[in-house]
Amino acid sequence: MPNKKVVYISGHYRGDGKPNTIHDNIEKARSVALEFWAKGLAVICPHTNTGYMDGACNDSVWLEGDIEILRRCDIIVMMPDWQSSEGAVAEWQEAVKCKLEIIYQ
Repeated sequence: MPNKKVVYISGHYRGDGKPNTIHDNIEKARSVALEFWAKGLAVICPHTNTGYMDGACNDSVWLEGDIEILRRCDIIVMMPDWQSSEGAVAEWQEAVKCKLEIIYQ
């Protein structure tokens, strides 16, 4: 059986600071992840991997960990409005550096 490509979902997590923003962003990313799972790909979605763990560690732990996971992927999916997310921009930059396939939603 051939290896599946691994897809990384990138987009806003925190957002605008309104009460349900984090929840809404996790659900949006979850929906995109499901879309790519349904296409037969293996998917890592950092939103669901560490969702609601805010404050348990310094933010750099999550951000650096996500970049390390990204380096092991084949494809990155950039969710809408990713350019206004500092974390997503860093993920995009790393994806370019690693020559990953980039899919823009």
